[in-house]
Amino acid sequence: MAQVGIVMGSDSDMPIMKKAADVLEELGISFDMRIISAHREPQEFFDYANSAEANGFKVIIAGAGMAAHLPGMCAAIFPMPVIGIPMHTTSLGGKDSLYSIVQMPSGIPVATVAINGGANAGLLAAKILATSDSALLDKLKAYSAKQKDAVVAKDQKLQEVGYKNY
Repeated sequence: MAQVGIVMGSDSDMPIMKKAADVLEELGISFDMRIISAHREPQEFFDYANSAEANGFKVIIAGAGMAAHLPGMCAAIFPMPVIGIPMHTTSLGGKDSLYSIVQMPSGIPVATVAINGGANAGLLAAKILATSDSALLDKLKAYSAKQKDAVVAKDQKLQEVGYKNY
């Protein structure tokens, strides 16, 4: 049974949502990924959000652009954490998406990551799950150590070859 639901309104969001899925997969967290438009297929959206808890989801990651109603509508229905990913848009650069997701009314919180912040959404979902899963917490600590090691290696290379040859 999937612990995290990943939902997007359009397949154009897939490159960003894939980053969330990649992080979850690396950490061994089960997920279910769907394309469901809150505007174009409202009944399918309501069915998804209303069944998410029964389907075992502990967190939903919802990506949306422009009007960006998908994360907020998930949060209005799903009783557990929702993480919104605002998508970059050609008209307003994603600020429209960001504002739509961040400005939720009192009582309907949506945790929001950066515009196109798919990887951070996956990490935030993992951190939420890790509050009650010590093995996952250990995996997150190892993930952070791996990131640190990568930066150290890049600096070592810079020091060895110099900035002109990097």
